[in-house]
Amino acid sequence: MSERLVLLQEGRARRAATAARARRARRHRWMRYGAAVIVLCLAALLAFMAQGTSGPASKSAPLPGTAGGTAATAPKPTPAALRGGYGIASAPVQVHLRLSKALRSGMLFDVRTGKVLWADDPGLTVPIASLTKMMTALVVVAHSRRGARVLITRAAIDFTGSGVGLLPLHKKVPLEALLYGLLLPSGNDAAIALAQHVAGTQPRFIAMMNARALAMGLTCTHFTSVSGIVDQGNHSCAGDLAVLAHAVLTNRQLAPIVATSSVILPFPIKGGKLYLYNNNPLLRLGYPGTDGVKTGFTDAAGECLVAAARRGRKWLGVVLLHSDDPPDQAMRLLDAGFATRGA
Repeated sequence: MSERLVLLQEGRARRAATAARARRARRHRWMRYGAAVIVLCLAALLAFMAQGTSGPASKSAPLPGTAGGTAATAPKPTPAALRGGYGIASAPVQVHLRLSKALRSGMLFDVRTGKVLWADDPGLTVPIASLTKMMTALVVVAHSRRGARVLITRAAIDFTGSGVGLLPLHKKVPLEALLYGLLLPSGNDAAIALAQHVAGTQPRFIAMMNARALAMGLTCTHFTSVSGIVDQGNHSCAGDLAVLAHAVLTNRQLAPIVATSSVILPFPIKGGKLYLYNNNPLLRLGYPGTDGVKTGFTDAAGECLVAAARRGRKWLGVVLLHSDDPPDQAMRLLDAGFATRGA
């Protein structure tokens, strides 16, 4: 009996050992299979990555700042790329003109190409007063629909500085009329109403203005006001303002407005009409071909003017910051530019 028990125990031990060896073998097979799967997946991934850098897509030109377009992270776009390829470009001076009256900074440029024909410290960062409203207008038209109506709030009525002055409290008025009021008589009340319409509050709208400036590659521009009435921290330079002027002059909604010397618009006030007149001195003086853009004045900024004019196939713009005589200086610079061959 004891001998048979011993044989049974030995058989169980052999069967247990055999089962253990079988389990180990299965584990080894699964481990080898898993490793093969991992290797195949890695190979497929590497092949896909190689195709992304050396396949059909790589036949295009590499992104700026990369070696063959294989950089691990995409480069930051250049300012010129951000503003659609338009930029202010240095060129051999074509206009030689000495201005007799004081000017803190200025530029004469080709509106179409951005080529600089004359400049006086164009990178100087200074307060810009109501030239700010060029950006205000660009942000408004980018985030509004034509035909919209804008509610006039107490904040718009309680403005300081220049204004339309006839905005009816708690009534809705045409957005287009407020754009004329913003850009012709430089209405600070219109700026407030439009900013609140687009963003709800002025601080939110100012954030949108600064985001747009960054997207356009404007390196010396910063806004702290929707109208330009605040000088502290609200600044730009002649080069950036030329880029802004080009954006306004090539905007289908804004270009006709800044080229208008006066306008009569239907408006919900007594008499039913709003009469507006452009502050642009070149339009007021009838300078030939004038089609914009904007004036500005505060004590800190002095008198400022961004103007443009066309003659024949030439389209020139001028930026004058803290000028002692913007009309005279603008007309002299534009005359000299139009007289230059190839300008």
